[in-house]
Amino acid sequence: MHEIRWHGRGGQGAVTSSKILAEAAYRSGWSGVTAAPSFGAERRGAPITASTRMAKEPIRILSQVTTPDVVVVLDDSLVAVAKPATGLQPGGVIIINTVRPRAELGLPADVRVVTADVTGSAMAAGVVVGGQPMVNTAILGSIAAATGLVTMESVEAAIAEAFAPGPAAKNIEAARLAFECTKA
Repeated sequence: MHEIRWHGRGGQGAVTSSKILAEAAYRSGWSGVTAAPSFGAERRGAPITASTRMAKEPIRILSQVTTPDVVVVLDDSLVAVAKPATGLQPGGVIIINTVRPRAELGLPADVRVVTADVTGSAMAAGVVVGGQPMVNTAILGSIAAATGLVTMESVEAAIAEAFAPGPAAKNIEAARLAFECTKA
């Protein structure tokens, strides 16, 4: 089983992305998939987490992921606040939406860090709501590039299913751009 923990802020779409990733995982051949949100104080901008699990057999665990293989961080300011490396399995990976170099992130040396300018990808594709770039679907491209757990084709199909055609096209383009700019 592969476990993914998402770190985002209220309103960024981490919960939606965890569900879309579960759909993409199913389309990539994983027969057991789950997605679960976790909320504290429910307000825009507050740190939140979500979880996605994928396995070749049915999954009976519905709790939040505490020892992930993969951590996804939608906002690099959460690195200091949310401590995303906590509980990360040896050999695990943290995928961060950032343009900052690894040395500035303050992550443990034994963590595999993958970065991408997901915000830039969302802006370039026109995925902007209320003046803010929506990075949640774009980072799905980075997950595909960094882990190989899902294919880019399955990400595109899952996004197409989640949104109406016009918004889906923009979100798919953002994911493709993020896929291309992901740096391991």
